[in-house]
Amino acid sequence: MIPTYLSVLIPGGEVLAVVRILRVVRVFRILKLVQYMGEADVLVATLKASRFRITVFLITVMSIVVIIGSIIYLIEGPDNGFTSIPAGVYWSVVTLTTVGYGDITPESPVGQTLAALLMIMGYALIAVPTGLFAAEFTQQNAARRQESGTPSQRCPSCGNLEVDHQADYCRSCGEKLV
Repeated sequence: MIPTYLSVLIPGGEVLAVVRILRVVRVFRILKLVQYMGEADVLVATLKASRFRITVFLITVMSIVVIIGSIIYLIEGPDNGFTSIPAGVYWSVVTLTTVGYGDITPESPVGQTLAALLMIMGYALIAVPTGLFAAEFTQQNAARRQESGTPSQRCPSCGNLEVDHQADYCRSCGEKLV
């Protein structure tokens, strides 16, 4: 309601109408979803705990993007649309993230081979942080259950933490839990 009045009083204030999207937050109260907001703490703790691993991963990805972007510039050159190293880095980001706009494409067989390798690496770009986050999330969730008193068992064979208190066998190796 306030953004509506501000748009009348302040020139250009109609941009503040976007703030109306915050009304969606009311859904939490209406549907009684506030009781599940504690689960967001697990997500935040997971992000905090895995931030260093994800940072190292992102630095590695940025290094790969710059190196591949420079190499594709040297291979293809300005004749094929790679007018500068930043253009090559742009192409590298677009290819690695599997967006693939197609505005710049390598023409030489060596450039196309490099593009294919970068496309395959793009799948790892999705899988690696997902795996890092999932592993950390599992640990955070197990630690939270342990704090709350939900029993968990460690497998004597492989050391896997089994959080299902009704499990008789290890989910990882199949060994009998004691």
